[in-house]
Amino acid sequence: MAALALGMAVATAALSVSLDVGDRLAQEFRSLGANLLVTPQADSLPLEIGGVDYRPANAGAYLPEADLGKLKTIFWRFNIMSFAPILDVPVDAVAVNNSAVGPLRAIGRTTLIGTWHDREVPVPDGTTYETGIEKTNPWWHVEGKWFKDNSTDCVVGAGFAKRYGVKVGDVLNVAATDKSTGMALTVVGILTTGGPEDDAIVVSLAMAQQLANKPGQYRRLYVSALTKPEDAFARKDPKTMTPAEFDTWYCTPYISAIALQISEELKGTDVRVIRRVAEGEGNILTRVRTLLWLVTFAALLAAALAVGASAAASVIERRTEIGLMKALGASSGLVGVLLAAEQLLLAFVGGGIGYALGIVLARLLGERIFGFAPAPKLFVLLIILGLAAVITLLGSAFPLRRASRYDPAPILRGE
Repeated sequence: MAALALGMAVATAALSVSLDVGDRLAQEFRSLGANLLVTPQADSLPLEIGGVDYRPANAGAYLPEADLGKLKTIFWRFNIMSFAPILDVPVDAVAVNNSAVGPLRAIGRTTLIGTWHDREVPVPDGTTYETGIEKTNPWWHVEGKWFKDNSTDCVVGAGFAKRYGVKVGDVLNVAATDKSTGMALTVVGILTTGGPEDDAIVVSLAMAQQLANKPGQYRRLYVSALTKPEDAFARKDPKTMTPAEFDTWYCTPYISAIALQISEELKGTDVRVIRRVAEGEGNILTRVRTLLWLVTFAALLAAALAVGASAAASVIERRTEIGLMKALGASSGLVGVLLAAEQLLLAFVGGGIGYALGIVLARLLGERIFGFAPAPKLFVLLIILGLAAVITLLGSAFPLRRASRYDPAPILRGE
């Protein structure tokens, strides 16, 4: 019973954590950034080499900002965690110190990035959804504060600020490269991303649209979605699937299925999976689950060996009782059933104790390693009791078979 309790405790903890670790890790993986990129379908032809897309970032058509609320109407709408449109505008910039008599400092050609910071997007069902680049790319750090949407505030990349001596409070005069429009932007923060944004100016999407003369339009969209790691079935071409297979694939939160649903709602778009992020999530989650299942298998194997050794010792110690039962008329089958019933009783008691210990162990493991405490589940108790019964019967099968075949005469004679 003690061996079963320990084995079932480990199995309970591993199973409880494994059932919830997928959703938890998927949420944690969202800190890696968006895993879907939406661009106009009318873009230039894709050019991918080694999984890297070399299409020009600013080439092609634009997409309507008004359609973005439709993202929350797809089948897996609750798995869309955040999204942020992007509009890149090449501009000429001049820096002005905060002082009224501050000198002008020419900067020259640079990139201005328009996006949402904190935006409430109207959804067709009448609700609203709050999203923005801070939710899509949570590792972006701003020293100071973010710009407000539809304001002339801006944040500048750390590399840009260092190169041109720009600090919070300075004013940047920027103008589109065709000189058709220009505006003065107040620097309210210094942005650090570790990417090309460190050398750019980031403003609200409305300001970028005004400079680019593209009202209500954006260039590309980053989407962060909770997904299930892709398996062999998910990698099948949907065009070759049977109707039943397609329904199963469509109703499973595979990243490819979510990409298809987005392209169906946002007409004229090309939705591509950011493979490095998606595959990295899947590989890590698969390895974590594999490790948990290996630990569970080892615990169950150890429990089965302990049960077998205990049952064998018990049968040897009770040879006289078994011989007396058979001498009084008990059949081999009855002896086996009585001994198996006793083993199953111990299995259910040990399994129940193991389940209780496993829930405590699961909470400790979950909180210490994954940052969450798995909730107890009734069906896990049923699985554990079933496993305890199977492990007990398998482990004690040989000793019980041997006991049922004992010849009572030699035993009662003391031989």
